[in-house]
Amino acid sequence: MSIVDNQRPLNFDKSPESDGEIRKRREIEEFIKEYTEQNLPLDVLVKLSLTPYGLVNDHLRKILWPQLAGVDVNDLEQAPSLEELQYHPEYNQVVLDVNRSLKRFPPGIPYEQRIALQDQLTVLILRVIQKYPNLRYYQGYHDVAVTFLLVVGEQIAYAIMEQLSTTHFSECMQETMEATQRRLMFIWPVIKFENPELYKFLQNSSVGTLFALPWYLTWFGHSLNSYKAVVRLYDYFLASPIYTPIFVTAAILLYRSNEILKEDCDMASVHCLLSTLPEDLPFEELLKTSSKLFQKYSLTEIEKDVEDLIFQEKKQRQAEEKMIMKRRRNNSRPATANRLHSISQWLPNIFTSKSVILTTAVSIVVGVCAYYYKNQYLAAGIS
Repeated sequence: MSIVDNQRPLNFDKSPESDGEIRKRREIEEFIKEYTEQNLPLDVLVKLSLTPYGLVNDHLRKILWPQLAGVDVNDLEQAPSLEELQYHPEYNQVVLDVNRSLKRFPPGIPYEQRIALQDQLTVLILRVIQKYPNLRYYQGYHDVAVTFLLVVGEQIAYAIMEQLSTTHFSECMQETMEATQRRLMFIWPVIKFENPELYKFLQNSSVGTLFALPWYLTWFGHSLNSYKAVVRLYDYFLASPIYTPIFVTAAILLYRSNEILKEDCDMASVHCLLSTLPEDLPFEELLKTSSKLFQKYSLTEIEKDVEDLIFQEKKQRQAEEKMIMKRRRNNSRPATANRLHSISQWLPNIFTSKSVILTTAVSIVVGVCAYYYKNQYLAAGIS
């Protein structure tokens, strides 16, 4: 299966500051002046990052992102050269992905500067996975790293990615994506409690959670076309608990519920709709919803519901498999003519039986996921 590059160039256009952004920027600048000799208190930083407009601009992010991530900018490690890292087992894959990341760089930058940034990005990624051999690189990791590289520069970006790789992204960097796949199922209890009709529709469509995998693995960095939206989300995620992208995903689905419910209730149609994010999503509104959902539902409560869902799905799958085997036995006749007659009677049922269609669909998704997990993020269209 070839890699599908479905990304459009990232839009770096700047718009004039709104009145709200001006007020927020001035508020942050006053805090920075007040704490000239030290970092801002963490509770102040978190509040600034979570409330509307976040940290406002990249100049302020360069100052405050390291503080949010717990990075000491006065104690940074010296970066090795690219040549020193070229024998790492993941070197070729990382270079391949970085070379595909042109759309995530500002347009019009000089060729030499772009090449330098790509080399820095390659070194940054390889440094992390070399220092932590238990962590596995996945395609999409470079989408996260390039965002930090563009805002804070190579050395600080490495320090931030080191921190996040051992906390927020550690589950994603396991040997397989099994834990991540299970984590994505945390979306469903939230949807079920908030909008039962939407939950039933999505479950009946058998769409699964593959559409949200790039969102979770890259903090939406791969799937959005607005640079401003990406860095605003990074403000929010840096200041939030590890699993917050789950609640942002739920907020997006709830916001789009009317649009989703108008779609044909089948896997292909719903997946196609969900996997493409609209460009006009009201992220400030969505982040408020996400924060409310996070406060409303405990992870323990959600996890229990996910366990029940997994059990029910397994039970249903076993029942469907038994039904298929029973049909095959009942339709087995010794005479060739009888076999042909049996097949002619059985074939239409494959295409009309909801349960068999569901089993087939699940098999397809499982096959795709198996290929995906084996090839680390290829099947999600990340490049």
